[in-house]
Amino acid sequence: MKQAIIITMIIVSVSIFSFTVPSEKKSIGVNHTIEYIKQHIKMFELSTFKLEEAIKLINVGDFNSILKAKQALKQCRLEFKTIEFFLSYFLRSATLVYNEANKYEVEEPYLEAREPAGLQVIESLIYNENSAESKIKLLQQANLLYTSAADLNALMFNLVIDDKRILESLQIELIRVMTLGITGFDAPNLKTAIIESKQALISIKENMAPYLSSKSPEADSVSWYLKETINLLDSSTDFNSFDRLNFYTKATLPLQFHINELIKKAKLIYNTNRSINTDSRNLFSKNAIQIGLHSGNNKALIDLGKRLFFEKVLSENAKISCKDCHQPEKYFTDGLPKSSTIDGQSFVARNAPSLLYSTFQYAQFLDGRAKNIEEQIREVLNNPNEMGSNHKQAIARLSKMKVYQDNFKKSFQKSNDQSVSLHNVSIAITAYLASLAPMNSPFDQYISGNTSKLNTSQIKGFNLFMGKAQCGTCHFAPIFNGLIPPYYNRTEYEVLGLTIDTNFVQPKMDNDNGRFNRFQILYYKGAFKTPTLRNVAKTAPYMHNGAFPSLEKVMDFYNKGGAAGMGLPFPTQTLSSKPLNLLPKEIEDIIQFLHSLTDSIPKALSHS
Repeated sequence: MKQAIIITMIIVSVSIFSFTVPSEKKSIGVNHTIEYIKQHIKMFELSTFKLEEAIKLINVGDFNSILKAKQALKQCRLEFKTIEFFLSYFLRSATLVYNEANKYEVEEPYLEAREPAGLQVIESLIYNENSAESKIKLLQQANLLYTSAADLNALMFNLVIDDKRILESLQIELIRVMTLGITGFDAPNLKTAIIESKQALISIKENMAPYLSSKSPEADSVSWYLKETINLLDSSTDFNSFDRLNFYTKATLPLQFHINELIKKAKLIYNTNRSINTDSRNLFSKNAIQIGLHSGNNKALIDLGKRLFFEKVLSENAKISCKDCHQPEKYFTDGLPKSSTIDGQSFVARNAPSLLYSTFQYAQFLDGRAKNIEEQIREVLNNPNEMGSNHKQAIARLSKMKVYQDNFKKSFQKSNDQSVSLHNVSIAITAYLASLAPMNSPFDQYISGNTSKLNTSQIKGFNLFMGKAQCGTCHFAPIFNGLIPPYYNRTEYEVLGLTIDTNFVQPKMDNDNGRFNRFQILYYKGAFKTPTLRNVAKTAPYMHNGAFPSLEKVMDFYNKGGAAGMGLPFPTQTLSSKPLNLLPKEIEDIIQFLHSLTDSIPKALSHS
């Protein structure tokens, strides 16, 4: 009786919805989406209630009670997926409680740690070996979820919604499915990624419907690919065996293109997500992610930056340049565990990462201590162990060279400041580094239509990478680094629980505290930026300490679950400590896929 009363209250409470609809012209899909959201928020709220009730019934040692709670969680997650596109776009900050990652997030620059909450936390607790003993925490999370869902009515009051915003929210949801959904990012234990992705795509289809009634070629194409996308998800719901590469090439990438075209033709473009270029063909197009575009088409500036990259007079002893630690022939690394200091007598603290795709980040250095490339360049030039440069002396040297006098004027002709200055040096080198993103690897060619470029092993490897091996849940497509989709507006830091070497029988912890050295926050202890895996087959040795000589050793480390998986105490490790249980052949396939991410470096980029 109590349950019936509460359910009635849920249904009645949603009736106070109030939206503000712009009145400049007749809307196409606004009323349709409003009615859809009204209906499905009721269902989501009800599912959170049922989840809380199921958790209340968990008993220690009662497997069936835990199983019923898991089933209730699955249903709740599916109901959330029906409205995810809307809540995550229109109520983005207010809905963090529903489906954020199960890890502490540090709000910068305020440095406040946000405690994880919501569906992913509940999943982790339920799948804990002592899940029944975690009942208090589970109940707290379930109640938070339910009360938050019940408050959605108030948040909807006077919400501004129009066709442009609806369509952008659907575009972003498609990216979310492609990059997070099918990887199992937000349901790693439930393994419901495929059916959840299907639910999200059905939601996209339902809310695209009013925009597809014109029977135009664009509308017909969107309709066809929506159907194909859902059919693929429906035909293979097993998480490990799902063919994600086929899903991209046969369905979601063309779907993304045709949705973009439909929106352009309808003149309903509304791009608040500045990191994504909606004029690109799809997510894997070379110009799809825009944060690395520092130089535009200023070839003179790129050429100047390239010359400065190889310029030795920028160093204190005028004997080394940026190229010494980032050698083009070694894919802009030096092949050493840790680079030599300027005096050749010792080594710097960390491995020199590749500079390819380095501008596709919101923080620089492995610990993220520089907010951009320009700041990083200035720090490297000034570091007594690296370039050891006296800025005034270095700039004075450059200023006396006519080639630089002319090149700075040419490169900065549209600027008020054309001087040979440290500021302009850093801008020019950044422009060059931004050009180091070829995206011409066999994988890129395959996904662009040349299906001869990947072999069977590499295709299997990609599917494992994005699925069972969980690599794609930290190395996000399309750059395969820590840029977090679908907005690509944050750089992720992870605590891997790294060891000092590859002795995994008697492992010892690496003592580098990473980002913690910069910010004394517990959740940053051992945290490092997630680098790109593009060209990783050419950039050994690996990890921030350069301790892993091969990809085989890297895969062995991850397969064991990092330090915590090997039995070392590391409570803040964000890498799952559960073994991946990858077979030797599966590891081999993943490594073969990683080889397919190797670019052909144009000579114009790599020679002085």
